Amino acid sequence: MKQLLYITFLLLPFVAFSQDKAAKIQWVTIEEAQELVKKKPKKILVDVYTKWCGPCKMMMRNTFTNPTIIDYINKHYYAVKFNAEGNDTVTFKGHTFTNPKYDPAKAHTRNATHQFTQAIAAVNGRIAYPTLLWLDEDLNLLTPVQGYLKPPQIEPILNWFGSNTYLTVKYDEYVKTFKSALPTTGSNP
Repeated sequence: MKQLLYITFLLLPFVAFSQDKAAKIQWVTIEEAQELVKKKPKKILVDVYTKWCGPCKMMMRNTFTNPTIIDYINKHYYAVKFNAEGNDTVTFKGHTFTNPKYDPAKAHTRNATHQFTQAIAAVNGRIAYPTLLWLDEDLNLLTPVQGYLKPPQIEPILNWFGSNTYLTVKYDEYVKTFKSALPTTGSNP
C-alpha cells in the first residue's frame, strides 16, 4: 500500500503537467493563420495585446485558460496573439507592416504602435488594449472588440461567429437565446 501511495505521489506532477499542457489555446502567428486557413478554412481570432497592459494579462490568465473557451477556440478558430507594440515584420493579405518607431529600450513598457495594429485594430480611430479581432475565412475583418472580456462575455461572441449564426441573426437577438456551455460554478472570472 505504501508503494502505491509513493508511486502515486511521484507520478502526480507528471499527470498534472500533461493535462495542463493539453489544455492550452494553440496560438499561431498571423502568417501561419493565413496559410492554415488555405488548407482548412476556419475563422481567425486575433488577440491584440501589449506587454504592459494589465487587462491583457488578466484576459490571458482568466479567459484564455478557461477549458470551455480553450476548447471552442481550438475547434473553431485559428488563434493569433499579436503584440501591438512589438517589432515583428508582419505580412497580411500581401501587405507588409512594421513598427518603424519601435524603441528596443522600451521593449517591456509603452512603445510605438505597430502599423498592423493601426491598420486592423482601431475602433472609431481609437486603439485600446486588449482588442480582439474576428476575421472570416477570407481574412476579412468581421469585428474588433476592445476591452477585457470574461469567459461569459466572450463565449457568445465566439459561438455567434464560430457557428456562422452572424450571417442570419443579429447579435442582440442571438444572445437572448444563447445557451452557455460554461460550468455554472467555479471561480474563473
